[in-house]
Amino acid sequence: MARISTHILDTARGKPAAGMHVRLFSVEGETLRLLTSAITNPDGRTDEPLLTGDRIATGVYELAFAVSAYFQLPADPPPFLGEVRVRFGVADPQANYHVPLLVSPYAYSTYRGS
Repeated sequence: MARISTHILDTARGKPAAGMHVRLFSVEGETLRLLTSAITNPDGRTDEPLLTGDRIATGVYELAFAVSAYFQLPADPPPFLGEVRVRFGVADPQANYHVPLLVSPYAYSTYRGS
């Protein structure tokens, strides 16, 4: 079964990012279509994959991570990272796409996981 999933690690605190809001969009040209949203569990993962199926449509997707809300940063002055967006392509409709995020209030990194 194909899927899109994520795992968020809070590198500032050295632990999983529990309670972060995540949204998954499909990208069609300049249009974003919200597919689902979730809150990470104590392990920094969503309870279920964000998208599953026998096949996932090929194309472009975007994950939006609510970083400033997770770190409870004030809006004034604006935080360095408000919302982190990761846009990625799905080429194989039967594959798993795991998109981890390593994040602090001032930096982030991502990669294609397994």
